[in-house]
Amino acid sequence: MLRLTAKSTQFGRKTFTSWLIESAGTVPIKRRKDFAEGDADNSEVMEMLMQALEAGDAVCLFPEGMSRYHPTIAPLKTGVARLVSDVLTRNRDNPNFSISILTCSVTYMHRQDFRSDVLVTFNPPMKFTTKDNPELLAPVDFACIRDITGRMHQLISSQTIDAPSWDLIRSAKLAARIYAPLGTSMSLGDFVRVMRTFVEAFKPSEAKGKKSDPQKKEDADINRLRDDLKRYQDRLVYWGIKDDRIRRPLRRRTIMLRMLIRLVWFICLTSISLPGLVLWTPVFFTTFYGVHNFKKSGPIWDTWDEIAQYKLVYGLISGVIVWISSVLLTLPFATITVVLVPALMWMTLRWLEDAVSAFRAFTALFRLLWVGPTTLKELRETREDLHSRIMNVAVGTLGLPQNPEKHFLESGGQEKGRAKTKWESGTKYFSMRRRRKRDWNETLRLYDKVDYPDVGL
Repeated sequence: MLRLTAKSTQFGRKTFTSWLIESAGTVPIKRRKDFAEGDADNSEVMEMLMQALEAGDAVCLFPEGMSRYHPTIAPLKTGVARLVSDVLTRNRDNPNFSISILTCSVTYMHRQDFRSDVLVTFNPPMKFTTKDNPELLAPVDFACIRDITGRMHQLISSQTIDAPSWDLIRSAKLAARIYAPLGTSMSLGDFVRVMRTFVEAFKPSEAKGKKSDPQKKEDADINRLRDDLKRYQDRLVYWGIKDDRIRRPLRRRTIMLRMLIRLVWFICLTSISLPGLVLWTPVFFTTFYGVHNFKKSGPIWDTWDEIAQYKLVYGLISGVIVWISSVLLTLPFATITVVLVPALMWMTLRWLEDAVSAFRAFTALFRLLWVGPTTLKELRETREDLHSRIMNVAVGTLGLPQNPEKHFLESGGQEKGRAKTKWESGTKYFSMRRRRKRDWNETLRLYDKVDYPDVGL
């Protein structure tokens, strides 16, 4: 059994989400900042969690202490390590007793944007036994607790993006896209791992001691590359175009033809989406209204969990009501509409995403006409120089494959998002999990999303 935990302020409310959390057996955790007098006694909660672990249950804890959206991982709380120590101490007379910590790394492409992607990676478990880890039995040196917490932090950060600033992530993402250009058949996990490799390379060097001249030159070259990438991305943002538009130059006649195709495709997809959008309207309105009112209840940075729950619950309930109402209104054909309505609503999302993508491409092509041949030539020369330097760093320094398009096409299994044949790519359009994407940076926006929030959320 999985025992979830959540902050105590979500319990005891007269709301459906509060009832749902309590009914799922979730354990309330008191946070000091939620109690003005600092009275956050979790001794009873810890006892419940230890009993659950001793019974063989799994316990879900959030070591950062809160939901946040920052470029770097927050210092982890020591509660998980202390819980492991307490459980081992209670079972010190059982030499075969063991307990494991399974850390999970979460990587958001654009957490604040609808229909963006998220990668969840489970790391190798950390196993502890009363026999092999006597240092965790009471009395415990707190340095051992800090050591476990540090190892957890290292595991989590090893499989996600952990950078000192959003600007560095922005430059690393551009470097990853130049290295493995749009159209490379790679899974989201592949893309995040390549992006993380560049993030680690671009981080300011903190190595102590005297460096050799080749090391100093290598660091200086990487720093210049990072700065040049930022300037190049700033210019792309200014003109409202993507790097791929620079990589593959188009003649004006070709641009205008593609604009016409995208516009016609947008109109067609929007037209066939209208019946489904009528069904979705109550769901969107109800969810927006509920979340809008809830945001007034507290600081936005401390309500992300509740906002996600409200969206899920309000969307689910209003969607079910729309489905039932549609079936009742078409009672003579209920056997058809009971299946047709949810199918139509699901396909409407697919069509709407493609419609937005088509219009986004149309506007990008339109802006490409306004850039002018001189500016395009300058951008193309800048990109060619960046590509050469990125490949030198990627292959020569970071050990990435020389031919990423071939490597990612041939390596890996059937991860989500990977399509190796045209038939497979076509059938993924009707996948219940996601729309096929060529760009993992894509969101449901009428413009290309490349920037991040100025402050952490």
